[in-house]
Amino acid sequence: MRFCIIGAGAIGGFVGAKLALAGEDVTFIARGRNLEAINAHGMRVYHRDGSEEIASTVEATDNYQSAGQFDAIILALKAHQLRDVVGRLGSLYHDDTVVVPMQNGIPFWYFERHGGELEGRTVESVDPGGLIKAAIPAERIVGCVVYPAAELTSPGQVVHIEGERFPVGELDGSKSERAQSLSDAFVRAGLKSPVLDNVRAEIWLKLWGNLTFNPISALTHSTLADICADPYGRTLATEMMREAQTVAEKLGITFRVPLEKRIEGAAKVGHHKTSMLQDVEAGRSIEIDALVGSVVEMGEIAGIPTPTIRAVYQAAKLLERTMRDAMVAVRAVPLPSS
Repeated sequence: MRFCIIGAGAIGGFVGAKLALAGEDVTFIARGRNLEAINAHGMRVYHRDGSEEIASTVEATDNYQSAGQFDAIILALKAHQLRDVVGRLGSLYHDDTVVVPMQNGIPFWYFERHGGELEGRTVESVDPGGLIKAAIPAERIVGCVVYPAAELTSPGQVVHIEGERFPVGELDGSKSERAQSLSDAFVRAGLKSPVLDNVRAEIWLKLWGNLTFNPISALTHSTLADICADPYGRTLATEMMREAQTVAEKLGITFRVPLEKRIEGAAKVGHHKTSMLQDVEAGRSIEIDALVGSVVEMGEIAGIPTPTIRAVYQAAKLLERTMRDAMVAVRAVPLPSS
């Protein structure tokens, strides 16, 4: 298959490199130093065991018009970055091109091909005014849930921390050749990619952890292991997850993993900084609306109060505003030894 990876960050770099190493035709759309590094040296992936993989066959460009047309377009940007690119996707399509959004949180397409009274509703916290939803035809989209943890440590270099799962599924739950072909390509690349008949349930399962651990870590500068081991951190995470589960169940979602097991799964990742904490320390915009604000909105839609989630969301929004207004990053600074 011919893949276009838009966003050569941690996840885009990782999945694009793995696909290219398996023989798929991969082009990154990137910019700046990342673009220069990929063109000069390929995309490099470093693993926890010390091994290194170099995808030297990939191509990279910042020009959508000259990139060509693709079988699959992977949108590996943060949710709040999508609005800047969706208007340029048209030149990348052929008749059967699929679009695979790889954002964390509730996706912009959540109520597309959903059925029932909520069919076609816009998730305003993620996609104000429905601009993204209007720009990407729902019939092109195949849903995907991203489980791996990775970090872009320097231009063209990704450290893979944990996980290989990229489950995929049609928005209406149907089986299709294109979803299977996408899954097969991921599996050839050494990734785990089952085809799901309810991709929204898997989105909620992944979000269950992200909506709690990401903002808590960003506000407290704690790792996953720190949060789960601390009684206050664990209690806060549990309260947020219980509220989210009530919302999801009201919307027809069933969780296949118990709450405590989901927390233990996060603890096993170890002393890993969540992506939101990494962004806070780097002074970047954070995915607070997609990961947390969207769940507050879903609670409003379902008629379920989410006081704990709302309070954490408001605190994280204040942190985001402070960083933006003061143009600062927020890092933990070691104290001088006595």
